[in-house]
Amino acid sequence: MNEHVQAATSAPLFNPLAPEFIRDPYPHYERMRSTDPMHLSPYGMYVASRHAEVSLVLRDKRFGKDFVDRTVRRYGPDVMEEPIFRSMRHWMLQQDPPDHTRLRGLVVKAFTARRVEDMRPRIQAIVDETLDRIAPRGHMDMIEDFAFRLPVTIICDMLGIPAEHREAFYTGSRNGGRLLDPVPLSPAEIAEANTASTMSAMYFQQLFELRRRQPGDDLTTQLVQAEEDGSKLSNEELTANIVLLFGAGHETTVNLIGNGLLALHRNPDQLALLKANPALITNAIEEFLRYDSSVQMAGRVALEDIDDLGGKKIPKGETVLCLLGSANRDPAVYPDRPDRLDIVRPNVRPLSFGGGIHFCLGAQLARIEAEVAIATLLRRLPDLRLDDAQTPEWRPTFVLRGLKRLPASW
Repeated sequence: MNEHVQAATSAPLFNPLAPEFIRDPYPHYERMRSTDPMHLSPYGMYVASRHAEVSLVLRDKRFGKDFVDRTVRRYGPDVMEEPIFRSMRHWMLQQDPPDHTRLRGLVVKAFTARRVEDMRPRIQAIVDETLDRIAPRGHMDMIEDFAFRLPVTIICDMLGIPAEHREAFYTGSRNGGRLLDPVPLSPAEIAEANTASTMSAMYFQQLFELRRRQPGDDLTTQLVQAEEDGSKLSNEELTANIVLLFGAGHETTVNLIGNGLLALHRNPDQLALLKANPALITNAIEEFLRYDSSVQMAGRVALEDIDDLGGKKIPKGETVLCLLGSANRDPAVYPDRPDRLDIVRPNVRPLSFGGGIHFCLGAQLARIEAEVAIATLLRRLPDLRLDDAQTPEWRPTFVLRGLKRLPASW
C-alpha cells in the first residue's frame, strides 16, 4: 500500500498544511495541473487536480469511502478505539451504501428545496437582527460577529437546540477542521479531538432525552424517533450524525460568506458592480463558490483496480484526493481567465459541494444563507471596508478553507 510516507526528493508539489499553501493554494494547483495532474503525494495518496478526473471520481461507483480500512492503514490496527474515529465511522459522510443510503434517507426531507426556501424570511430576520446590534459600533470582525452567527442559529433551529443552550455554540471552538485534512493527526491532536467528540456526545445525549420527553418539529426529534425504530438508526449513529449535521451545517457556510466578502473587497470593480446591480447576487454566490471554495478537497477510495485515471493505474484500496478548488479553476472548463473573480461569468457550475451520492445535503441552504447575508450587508453598510484585505489571517486547515478573522469598519 502507498499510504506510508515516501521520501520527498524535492519540495513537494502537494504540501497542504504549509503556510504558503494555506494562504494561497491556487498557484500550487496550477503547477500540479500542468506538470503532474494525477500526482502521487508524499502521503501515499493520489491527488487529482483537473476537473475531468475530479468530477469523474466523485460520481463513479467504482470509488467509495471505505473509512475504517483507510483509517486503519493510516494509523494502525487500534485506531478505531479512539472516540473521534469511532464517531466518524458512523458519519453518513464517511459511509458507503447501503448504510449511506439509509442514513441520508432519514434526513434528506429536512433539506428539500421547498423547505429551505421557506426558511428565507427567518434567515433575513437573523441577518437584520445581527446588523441592528452591530451597526452602531462602526467596526466588527466579519467572521465572529457576522458570518458565524447566522448559520449557527439556523442549524440550531433545524436541530431543535433550545435558545437557552445556544450561547455555548456561538462561542464554541472552530478547531474541528483538522480532522478532514489529508495529513495525519498527531497524538496530541487526536487527544484534543477525542475530548471535543466526547463533550459533544454528552450534550446531544441530553438533547435526545429532552426531545423524547418533548418532541418538536425538528430534525433531532425526527432522528430520535428513527432510533426508537431500531432497524433505522442505532444510538451511536444518531449521536455521530447529529454532531456531523451541526458541524457541516454551519462551518462551510461561515467560510463561504467570509471568503466571498474577502474576494469582493480584493476586487473593487466586482464589489461596485454588485452594489450597482444587487440582482447579480445569485450568480455571484456561484462564482464565490468557484473562485475560493470553502471546501477544497474530497477523498475517495478505489473499490476495485482502476486501469486508467488521468494516465495512472489506481490499485484497489488506494485513496484519491479530489482537489475541488483546483478543478474549479481548470482552464479546460473555465477558459476565460479562471483565476479572476467575475460575478457575471456564465455557466458557473462549481464542484464545491462535491458530487454523486455524497453531494452536500445543505447546498441550497448554504447558497441562500450566503445570498441573504452578503446582499443585506452591502445594502445596509455600503461604506464598509476591510481593515486588511491583502494579508488576512487564514485558519490553519486545508480542506475547510476559511478565515480566522476579518476585521472591518464603516
